[in-house]
Amino acid sequence: MAREVFRPTVAIGGVPIHAMLVPFPIVCFTGALLSDIVYSDSPQVQWTNFSQWLLAIGLIIGVLAAIFGLIDFLAAGRTRPRIGWFHLLLNAIVLVLALFNNLVHSRDGWTGVVPTGLFLSVITVLLMVVSGFLGWRMAYRRVGETVGERP
Repeated sequence: MAREVFRPTVAIGGVPIHAMLVPFPIVCFTGALLSDIVYSDSPQVQWTNFSQWLLAIGLIIGVLAAIFGLIDFLAAGRTRPRIGWFHLLLNAIVLVLALFNNLVHSRDGWTGVVPTGLFLSVITVLLMVVSGFLGWRMAYRRVGETVGERP
């Protein structure tokens, strides 16, 4: 029996646009967590500014990545892996948390980061790691398999 493999539909040169955009929010949200940690042990307010910008940029590019990921997900039809639903849900939660986190960071100084902003940054990164693992399994689990009958 033929086994159909999930293939992204929106790509440039064979590379999915979703996969090209995803590293940016990963770096931005992780950088925001790191700058929150540094700020929690430092009197320099500039660290919270770094976090705000990283969260905003990560959110904007994350929404773009989500749009292209959703297009691929919906276009997959019956080849859509079940794990994709969990990946989609976790990514949506990460983006909502990042938005809320950016709003929390916009408060004045110390109260904008410690403890709520730092906690939200930790939760965002942890959920992002789980979602990234699920996305990796979905994308690379069947690498090397051929579409169709096995000999």
